[in-house]
Amino acid sequence: MSEQRPSTLGELKSQGYETRSVKQEMRENLLKKLDKNEALFPEIRGYADTVIPRIVNAILAHHDFILLGLRGQAKSRILRQLVALLDEEVPVLAGSEVNDDPLAPISKYGRQLIEEDGDTSPVAWVQRGSRYVEKLATPDVTIADMLGDVDPIKAARGGHILADEMTIHYGLLPRANRGIFAINELPDLAGKIQVGLFNLLEEGDVQVKGYPIRMPLDVLMVFTANPEDYTARGKIITPLKDRIGAEILTHYPDEIETGIDITRQEAWVARDGMCVEIPDFVEETVERIAFLARDDQRIDQRSGVSQRMPITIMETIVSNAERRALRHGEDITVPRIADLYAALPAITGKMELEYEGELHGADKIARELIQQSSSLTFDIRAGGADVEEIIEYFETGGALQVGEDASASACVQGYETVPGLIELIQNVGLAKVSAGNGVRSAACELVLEALVSQKRIARSSAGYTRTPYQSPKAEGDYQGFDEPGDVTI
Repeated sequence: MSEQRPSTLGELKSQGYETRSVKQEMRENLLKKLDKNEALFPEIRGYADTVIPRIVNAILAHHDFILLGLRGQAKSRILRQLVALLDEEVPVLAGSEVNDDPLAPISKYGRQLIEEDGDTSPVAWVQRGSRYVEKLATPDVTIADMLGDVDPIKAARGGHILADEMTIHYGLLPRANRGIFAINELPDLAGKIQVGLFNLLEEGDVQVKGYPIRMPLDVLMVFTANPEDYTARGKIITPLKDRIGAEILTHYPDEIETGIDITRQEAWVARDGMCVEIPDFVEETVERIAFLARDDQRIDQRSGVSQRMPITIMETIVSNAERRALRHGEDITVPRIADLYAALPAITGKMELEYEGELHGADKIARELIQQSSSLTFDIRAGGADVEEIIEYFETGGALQVGEDASASACVQGYETVPGLIELIQNVGLAKVSAGNGVRSAACELVLEALVSQKRIARSSAGYTRTPYQSPKAEGDYQGFDEPGDVTI
């Protein structure tokens, strides 16, 4: 649009304005973006070859669509980014509650305005952000909320009889005219309300209460739903599903690298100017917790393990490391493997357990996931590395007690007493020779946690020691940390 925007219907006509449906508008803008090879959903990762092509096809085909997937799969975020496919602004008749197109008004207000004022009818401009309307479906939503109802106050103030269309208080759908209307968690919408959407999806119009009118709305309808909802709280009625043009399945990240990118993008780790350094192997360990949880039979996979889990874990371990750094006056905040245990609330709260999982308990499962993730990360990064010298140290009576709140320098001092440990993290690339104490300490913890997971050494609240003796405890089977060789930090 030019800087001198038309302010009347006559000026709009003189500039050659033509009416377009919102679906045609989005299609044309999408084609321009495809032609220029622009990113369509710049903040959405992992869907380039799966979800996004299907959304593109639906928009090009003028289809309404539904995103179907488990929690934490960016469904709502995708819908909100559809706004970028709308024009920056569009003209409407000034004062219209339903964004009347100046050339094709659908409300009585709009028609009367043009009849009375003609080409001098005032025109306003609506920004693209105001053309997106979103509603979370809840069982208490009514037809009046969605479509509209009689407004006695409007009738009284305007001197209208209740049968007059001018007394209608328009609902969310009419107010979304010439825009996008999104319904989140569609199965939660009562069946009779879903029936009210039939005409809109099939014929493009709605009827408000008992008024003898039909409003041909121009709107793109998009929905989200969780498959679990089909049996848990409600379902999408079959006739409505039949009228939705495309059902697009979302999913969790297929690759660990994609999950890391998402967590890196979403997690709040920049803390008020504080220098935060997150080792890449810590990022990988965090992400693998979610990946392992999605394959754990003790966790209800129908409910899913949200991508919010690694995001909140990352934010929690950075907070724990931040607290420790402030206590010891450290300039750099580096989260370590031990910080993952401080993030147990961020893990247990994101899991729905099966019966077997309930028997084990969420806390125990979360701890096992941390150990398994540490072991897998170590094996992938340093598989085949010689750890026998480290294990021998503990098997011959050595022990190491390192508090999770100990400073990085104190931790490294303790790890240096374990033969071969510092050399190992340097040789396999977990920490360079020039790495700071924070990264070196985190790398050492990864090695030791992996060995604990593999039951090659043991760890208790007191620290690391030799592998627990599995047979009944015999005389001389020492368990503890006060024999020669123990190191306490």
